[in-house]
Amino acid sequence: MAKKELKNRDKMIGLGLTFGILFGIIIDNVGLGICLGLSIGAGLGSIKNNKKEKIES
Repeated sequence: MAKKELKNRDKMIGLGLTFGILFGIIIDNVGLGICLGLSIGAGLGSIKNNKKEKIES
């Protein structure tokens, strides 16, 4: 089985979910934490990818 290389966006979504779950546990609302972590992680991954594309162009 070939090893899949993770993209920067995948890493940021994973980090966002991790911190979102921890935040959700702290505020006693895990669902809200997951939603916030997913959206923040996807946004940060998107910002970093756009910067790389502009530099390479």
